[in-house]
Amino acid sequence: MHAGKDYTFKEFIFWTRRNIFKGIIIAAIPVLLYQIIGLKWLVLPWTVVALLGTATAFTVGFKNTQTYNRSWEARQIWGSILNTSRMWAVMCRDFFNDTETTKILVYRHFAWLTALRYQMRESKAWENGGKKHNQEYAEFYTIPENETKLEDELKKYLSEEELDHILKAKNKTVQLLAMQSNTVKELNLEGKIDRFTFLELEKMIKELYDHQGKSERIKNFPYPRQFASSNTYFIRMFSIMLPFGMLKEFDKLNDSIEGIMQGNMVWLVIPFTVLISWFFTTLDQIGEGTENPFEGSANDVPISQMSRTMERDMREILGETELPEPLLPENNIIL
Repeated sequence: MHAGKDYTFKEFIFWTRRNIFKGIIIAAIPVLLYQIIGLKWLVLPWTVVALLGTATAFTVGFKNTQTYNRSWEARQIWGSILNTSRMWAVMCRDFFNDTETTKILVYRHFAWLTALRYQMRESKAWENGGKKHNQEYAEFYTIPENETKLEDELKKYLSEEELDHILKAKNKTVQLLAMQSNTVKELNLEGKIDRFTFLELEKMIKELYDHQGKSERIKNFPYPRQFASSNTYFIRMFSIMLPFGMLKEFDKLNDSIEGIMQGNMVWLVIPFTVLISWFFTTLDQIGEGTENPFEGSANDVPISQMSRTMERDMREILGETELPEPLLPENNIIL
């Protein structure tokens, strides 16, 4: 997530410069063929290009709306995890007289948060983090889950026996919540908590399962590929056809121009093609950058920061004073 006031124009140009270079080549070829070689028939009716541009604008707008909705839903889910986690710490503190049991349940929750964020950062085939422009921009910030191993993080919160069990599990987060439920059940059977307390704690575990399932749904189900692919193809076709549609229109301007530009107005097709195509390709790239809110891009939901915030809050609820340092933005990017 970008935590600054805005992206600078320099950052935007750096991130999208490949589209600009491609736009220059796409625009220069038809202009050279038309103006230098003299292929005056190499034109397209502007109406056709304009209609395609209108259709492309609709598809771009649709995609960006839907990908933003995915990103916003992911933020809402992790906001719910934040609130539920705080309540879990309060209930564990107030429902048990045994501080050791309270600590076990809360620290195991830290392990669940850790395993969940590592799970969300796993790479998927449809994600865009591996694209060149995203890899280059990723050099400006750090992805915490890439800096340390999951095993090393879980050691902070679990016993050796629990850690060994969780590391062998296929879905570590599911097993961690199952361990929580089993502990609560045993406490109820031992008479350490009453039936009402048991049901309330189980209700909280169910809520955490629900939040996890919603987060997994966004992670494991991509923005439909048919929409993403068609949007990209439409933009490419429009960008290629655009200069051919503007050749005749700019050539007509020679009749009303005098001086150095007389007879050379066609050359303006290049900068205008680059500008218009850059606008469309940048919007497509923005939508692409928000469709997977957990992939580790600069526009991700900051689940690492939120997990650290949850841990700090829950430790304070337990009365602890030695808290982990909050995660701070790096070049205005926080994950």
